[in-house]
Amino acid sequence: MKVYGIPNCGSVKKARVLLDEQGADYEFIDFKKAPPSTEMIQSWVDQAGMELVLNKRGTTWRKLDDAQKAETDSTKLIALMAEQPSLIKRPVIETGTGLLVGFDADQILNSL
Repeated sequence: MKVYGIPNCGSVKKARVLLDEQGADYEFIDFKKAPPSTEMIQSWVDQAGMELVLNKRGTTWRKLDDAQKAETDSTKLIALMAEQPSLIKRPVIETGTGLLVGFDADQILNSL
């Protein structure tokens, strides 16, 4: 299991605490130290959908200019997420059987 995110993100912290409490074996990948590639982000979008992967609720999204916010081309949006990983909803959890995006305790527990 791989958990991607930013260490000081509240949702990532909750997910890691939950996994630690369950004794789950996982690898944490810090977006700031190891940004995901466009291919990796494309894979996540293919599995979960752009609406789920692209975080439109954070401050990084709000700081984008209107043209960037209006972008609908998935290739350009994925490039933007690769350039600014804070635009990716967190955590992204790759399990042995699928992909989880965002913190949902029940989904995380069910994936163990």
